[in-house]
Amino acid sequence: MKTLTIFLLTLIYAIHSQGQTVLKGTVKSILGETIPGVNVYLKGTYDGTTTDVKGNFIFTTGVKGDHILVIQGMGFKTQEKFIDMEALQSEYIFTLKEAFNELMAVTISAGAMEASDEKKAVVLRPIDIVTTPSAMGDIIAAFQTLPGTSTVGNDGRLFVRGGDASETAIFIDGMKVGNAFGTTANNVPTRTRFSPNLFKGSFFSTGGYSAEYGQALSSALALNTLDNPIRNQGDISLLSIGMGYTQTLVGDKNSLTASVNYFDLAPYQSLINQHFNWERSPYGWDAEVSARQKWGKNGMVKAYVHSEAGGMQLWQPLPGKEGPGQLIKVNNQYTFAQTSFKQTGQKEWIYYGGLSYSDNDDRIVMETLHVNQKSRLTHGKLAGVKSFSDRVSLKTGAETYIHYYNETVLEDGLQRNYLDQQYNLFSELDYYISHKLVFRGGLRSGYSTLADEYWLDPRISLAYKFDNEGQISVAAGQFSQLPLEQQRVINPELQNTKADHLILNYFISKEGRTLRAEAFYKGYDHLVTFEGIPRSPTNIQQEGEGYAQGFDLFYRDQKTLTNTDFWITYSLIESRRKFAQFQTAVQPGFAPRHNGSIVVKHFITALKSQLGSSLTINDGYTYTDPNTPGEMNSKTKSFQNLSISWSYLPKPNLIIHLACSNVLGRDNVFGHQFSTAPNDSGRFESLPIRQGAPRFIFLGIFLTLSKDKTANQLNNL
Repeated sequence: MKTLTIFLLTLIYAIHSQGQTVLKGTVKSILGETIPGVNVYLKGTYDGTTTDVKGNFIFTTGVKGDHILVIQGMGFKTQEKFIDMEALQSEYIFTLKEAFNELMAVTISAGAMEASDEKKAVVLRPIDIVTTPSAMGDIIAAFQTLPGTSTVGNDGRLFVRGGDASETAIFIDGMKVGNAFGTTANNVPTRTRFSPNLFKGSFFSTGGYSAEYGQALSSALALNTLDNPIRNQGDISLLSIGMGYTQTLVGDKNSLTASVNYFDLAPYQSLINQHFNWERSPYGWDAEVSARQKWGKNGMVKAYVHSEAGGMQLWQPLPGKEGPGQLIKVNNQYTFAQTSFKQTGQKEWIYYGGLSYSDNDDRIVMETLHVNQKSRLTHGKLAGVKSFSDRVSLKTGAETYIHYYNETVLEDGLQRNYLDQQYNLFSELDYYISHKLVFRGGLRSGYSTLADEYWLDPRISLAYKFDNEGQISVAAGQFSQLPLEQQRVINPELQNTKADHLILNYFISKEGRTLRAEAFYKGYDHLVTFEGIPRSPTNIQQEGEGYAQGFDLFYRDQKTLTNTDFWITYSLIESRRKFAQFQTAVQPGFAPRHNGSIVVKHFITALKSQLGSSLTINDGYTYTDPNTPGEMNSKTKSFQNLSISWSYLPKPNLIIHLACSNVLGRDNVFGHQFSTAPNDSGRFESLPIRQGAPRFIFLGIFLTLSKDKTANQLNNL
């Protein structure tokens, strides 16, 4: 009976196959490897099959004439071939190329940390920046909890991998920001001028960054402003140090946001003890307008203007002298304006660029010395990106900088200034060798009219992705930066300082957990050296050199503990450089060797609250004690700062945020200031440079007014 059944089935198949055609073949990759599981079928029919474990396929069809054979495999580009059913080949061999997309392909991660919800591998989102306890709403303070950074509490700017704060360049929508930090007195920490609510994301590089960015030896921080907000709303901010109001208007293709803020630390500092002896506590106002307009089907034009003014007056004690010390007065006026665009053009080109203008005016009084410093920076850029295939894309562009700087000593009528124009070209090629391997090569050229110098900076990166979704990257390149404006105005012939970067990175982000480990080496050359003190240098040369090397670790976990998000950072930075007034290679005071941070945030649903804490620690700061031989021969005790925060949402449109820094009241010291001459016993007297406030308490009440009663200021982050 079984034999009869087999015979009948064979007979039926033979009868059915009469007049039908057999298609067979093999599917391979471009490397010659056979590919199993590939769908092979005739378009518009149900005839087809999938390749077996050896990449072979075979099926029959009864269709006649010309048809399209489709070869489709996951992770590969679909291939279509016209088939003449009357003139079939005995066997077909198809070669599939890998298909690339943002979710599957490897990306360059060496030196790069994305902070945007649009990216797969998010390290810090904008909302993380706002709610980091130690940040107190300051963008830079939040980035100081990331690997590669050092906390320098008496400065407040961003120090990256043994580099001075001036070695980090800040961009908004791709345009350079001049004087991005507020003007302050010596040893009084500053903040960025811009609110984190303005931005939708950021790209923070600890080195090896794109050829698109230049004039930064250590790091590039690129901030991207919000696109069109989601609704009309008004936001009221009542703070322990001031108040503000923001109004947002949204149309179908455009939007407008305007805000005004005022702060005055006098009431706060009359209640809480400070180490500063204020004659007039810091105060100021700022106003900004941001407009956005959709352009065509997928283009966008943005315009942004920020203006502010403020000042302070304080007595700074002098070592070895009685009395309150020296009276310092600082007044500042600042304006930043820019317009930027992004548009898809013909032949799949994407164009972007813009124009920015920064204008900073400082008036500083130190006893009888009255100094006026003006700095103006204009930046124009035009760039384009084109994907020539799914493997190759090119970014290329041109930009120019016009930098004017002026110093005036008002009593004496003395004045010095300079005007410099820079021209830059950059080009960068991404080539996906496979899904797992990508190469990036970049070249940046420049010319300075003042220095009369041409330069060329090559940069390369290579990344490989493992099967577990982790990836390893290596990056190398050269970076150039012209010296500080206060030095160039004295010696206009100063040329670029140089840094060579070499970075090895491992990165994996999976199921709510992120691990990033990176080793680096940075070599410096042509650093500026001088005699005297930084405020009035003489004999300015470029005879300095040095290096910074070490490694970073970053781990973030949003999965293990319910309703809890935490990250841990550790950086080892070994830095030695001969620079500034130093005659030998020293460990800079702004580059502690060991740096670490822990940030924890826990949301309690029943209380509608998020509790946060952050601990920042390093092993202390080097300084020179003239009472003992050598340079940078002493070191402070370790810096420790434990901060806590509480965010409470009693109503959806009402947020109450309370934060306190240095809750344990640790007496952090950043160095010592010594007298210029020894006392009668032959010793140089000193005063510690302390943290300005034993602890800082911030209270903010944020109320949103809109038709949607559930809207609040977090909706746009």
